[in-house]
Amino acid sequence: MPMPMPTSLLPTPSVAALVLTRSPCSATSSHPTCPTVPPKSALNKMLTPHATATCYQKPIVRKQPPSNELSVKTVPGPGPLKRLQSNGLTAELESMIHDHQRTKGSSTLVRASSGNVMLYGNLGNIRAPGAVTTNHHLSKAAAAAAETRENANNDNAVSNSSSSTAIEPVMSMCRALSRRLDPEELKEMGNDEYSKGRYPEAIALYDRAISSDPQVASYHSNKAAALMRHGLLLDAVAECTEAVRLDPCYSRAHHRLATLHLRLGEAEKAIRYYKLAKGETKANDISQGQALQSHLNKCNEAHRLKDWHTVLKEAEAAVNSGADAAPQVFAYQAEALLMTHKQEEADSTLIDAPKYDIDASTSFFGPCTNAYVLAVQAQVNIAAGRFEDAVKLAQKAARLDPSSKDANAAAQKALAVANARSKGNDLFKASKFGEACIAYGEGLDHDAHNAILLCNRAACRSKLGQWEKAIEDCNAALNMRPSYTKARLRRADCNSKLERWAASIEDYENLLDHVPGDEEISKALTEAQAKLKKQQEAALSGMINSGDSHLIRITAEDQFRHIIMSSGLSVTLFFSKQSEASNPSLPLMEQLCKQYPSINFLKVDVEENASLKKSESVTSVPSFNVYKKGSIIKGVSGSDHHQLESTVRSFTTN
Repeated sequence: MPMPMPTSLLPTPSVAALVLTRSPCSATSSHPTCPTVPPKSALNKMLTPHATATCYQKPIVRKQPPSNELSVKTVPGPGPLKRLQSNGLTAELESMIHDHQRTKGSSTLVRASSGNVMLYGNLGNIRAPGAVTTNHHLSKAAAAAAETRENANNDNAVSNSSSSTAIEPVMSMCRALSRRLDPEELKEMGNDEYSKGRYPEAIALYDRAISSDPQVASYHSNKAAALMRHGLLLDAVAECTEAVRLDPCYSRAHHRLATLHLRLGEAEKAIRYYKLAKGETKANDISQGQALQSHLNKCNEAHRLKDWHTVLKEAEAAVNSGADAAPQVFAYQAEALLMTHKQEEADSTLIDAPKYDIDASTSFFGPCTNAYVLAVQAQVNIAAGRFEDAVKLAQKAARLDPSSKDANAAAQKALAVANARSKGNDLFKASKFGEACIAYGEGLDHDAHNAILLCNRAACRSKLGQWEKAIEDCNAALNMRPSYTKARLRRADCNSKLERWAASIEDYENLLDHVPGDEEISKALTEAQAKLKKQQEAALSGMINSGDSHLIRITAEDQFRHIIMSSGLSVTLFFSKQSEASNPSLPLMEQLCKQYPSINFLKVDVEENASLKKSESVTSVPSFNVYKKGSIIKGVSGSDHHQLESTVRSFTTN
């Protein structure tokens, strides 16, 4: 029978009273204002219907190594968390407890039962999704593992020096697991870790205190505070709910619960808990909750009317009012950005949004709300080209809320677009570019602004020699996603094929800003710059003249822009090749060239240069445009030769 420990060496509760740990009254208090504590199930329904302990993540139990020896791996880096990686949370916490006992003047070990063993698992698991601490399961596994190792060490089967060295950390672990601490002392240690910003360690210590005495409300409330700081808001709601169940007069826990609901976008619940917090509630707390409720109502109404600019405005206002962790508010923002063709901003909005386990968020927010959030995520994934992810999310949304039109529409759209992309890709790989172009077009029938499908169709059109159409698709894709590198590269290549060197150079320079040092882009840029220089020199030296005159034939838009932007006057004849032989305007232009050598005279075949016909607003041929420093100053009908001569004469005499 073990000897009883002297009372002078028994750990005693700390008398330090941190603000974090105080409770206005305990669960057993007879405070006159405390309401009678109802049964746990009833109170859970009354306070937070969806925030019960079963709504959250299941514990992860790490399998222990089959070896009887506990390997200790030293990991470089600051902090005790990395010192004993393989020992995990147990060794780390026991080391902290040992240090704490030494500072308190007591290092005597007391044999404890296996029920007092701390959970065994890597501390990093606290952050992982689905890894909320549950001592009831984990402590037993850890105790069994420790007892097995202790028995193996007692057998002393290994006699060499390396095995003896390996036994030492095992015995150290067993001694550490033997220590028993008062839950108040564990809470005090948790407070110390919390004040240092070491929230995972604080959570684990509060958890151990709860395991020792689960009926103390302040342990749950303090753990909720650490969970909040660690970003685990739904878990924090569960702990706060338990705290107010144990102590309905616990104002600080009510206030903490109100703050959590405010951040999660539950304005009505936030207001209710602020009222229950009484003395803890600040002057503007309730008004902040009311302001959030107003913004959410306006946001819902604007969403119903598809007034996307108002949705965006009110959603941003809701975030500024405190709902900085509300998935529905972020979904409103993302959908509004998507509908106003700001696909990249919508994507970044959801990347920055808080992430929750689907089952946990469905339990807390309800299936309808979570189905909407998932449907928006699916739409953003479609726009970004993550088609497989989009299909999975959309189908989950439809299963959560089968009656939702948005969820079902998102599922159908995601599937149709994904199939079109897959079919088009297969045809493109088989060099069936015409059929691939049609397949991508079928996907665009379901999502006309999908940048990925537009860029893929541009690739097909480029292979078919349809440069203008390919550029149109690239332009549409870049309007949706300005940083879409592949679309910009494809447009630059198409402009090069059309000898539009200036436009090609602009795209290549933009690409190098985003992917500096890319050899292929640098080479293409150098070639385009050389081609442009050669073209400009040829135009200025008259190498592209027709006959013996100085009438310049335009073969590219860049060449045209360069000439009309130069100093002096430029006269341009727009004509059709079919009527070139019988066109009386051509002899007139050649005559004027010789008569006015200081003026640039150009001729543009509108069939070869369709883009110039459009950009210069040419409605009939033949016709004349007079330019000065790049700007059109007069348009003359192709049949009014007298007017053209008078115009040229007037500018040369001034």
